[in-house]
Amino acid sequence: GGMLRLLLLSVILSTSVAIPLGGSSIEPDEGCLARFHAFRKEHSKRYASPKEEAHRLATFCSNLKEIDAINSRAGSTWKAGVNAHSDMTSGEFMSAFTMPKVPQECSATGPPISSLLDISAPLPTEKDWRNVTCGETSCVSGVKNQGKCGSCWTFSTVGAMESVHAINTGMMELFSEQQLVDCAGDFKNNGCNGGLPSQAFEYIHYAGGLVEMEDYPYVCGDGHCTTNGSFCMAKGLTPAVKVKTVVNFTEGDEKTMMKVIGLQNPVSVAFDVVSDLRHYARGVYQSTVCNSTDDSVNHAVLAVGYGEADEGGTPYWTIKNSWSEAWGNRGYFKILRGKNMCGIATCASFPILEVVNKRTKRHT
Repeated sequence: GGMLRLLLLSVILSTSVAIPLGGSSIEPDEGCLARFHAFRKEHSKRYASPKEEAHRLATFCSNLKEIDAINSRAGSTWKAGVNAHSDMTSGEFMSAFTMPKVPQECSATGPPISSLLDISAPLPTEKDWRNVTCGETSCVSGVKNQGKCGSCWTFSTVGAMESVHAINTGMMELFSEQQLVDCAGDFKNNGCNGGLPSQAFEYIHYAGGLVEMEDYPYVCGDGHCTTNGSFCMAKGLTPAVKVKTVVNFTEGDEKTMMKVIGLQNPVSVAFDVVSDLRHYARGVYQSTVCNSTDDSVNHAVLAVGYGEADEGGTPYWTIKNSWSEAWGNRGYFKILRGKNMCGIATCASFPILEVVNKRTKRHT
């Protein structure tokens, strides 16, 4: 095996190209080449041309340097690592996986949460809805993949709907993100160009419900979808779940958010993704360069729990992302709790559901 590896490495090295970076050309070092080769194999990467491959190799090597720099920060509460997207530049990643920043109306409207819920029970010191069973499965559905479409807001919304419905009924059912991409435009949402969970819950309320995923599957992951998704095909489909009330948290109110997550259900949140989050591997993420205002949120996700990390008792939220299981910690990350880090409590909301009589499924 060792001989073969040496042979492979010498083949890679002999066929390597000098990569022009900012006018000068640098030879990627052996360590980076070997890791790039392993990365390509692990993630089955195919590139269209030698030029593209050279660009991806240079990007990968540059990202490795960033990862090493993050991991050598003194006192950092999180670690970076290589993932499926480590051959993308920061710009490519941000345009593929986040939403454009537009001023959002996030602040609480409607009745106060205390009038809707009994959140006076004692609060658990930690919570993780992934470890709670609803029927035969977890109360949190599996990590999904939004692909190259700024539809994170639909995954955050649907994730909340799936969990709340499972907690209410004892049965996990999967609902349709594509319906929101295609149909929720009248509620200030823009398909693959962004939206907000609170606005999506409003759409579901007024439209009469959300259909099951299998009735209206997600098709935008390959990047072909327009700003507003495509033609809305929800008419004639039977809704599987309906929203009675949309609950919006007061901006920055992490205490109430903790009560709801601790005692009732996961919560949809939005925040400001900055470049280094794409390298996240484990630990409690925090940043000195992200913002927490409502005009800076560019990504929506699902808060499924909270706790304190062993190292130094750092308080965190446990967050389900929609960048596939090949990113982060099996698709999840932890972010600092208690300081509205990156605006994680700026646009938080969740739905109260109406009870829908379970229709008899016709299996065709």
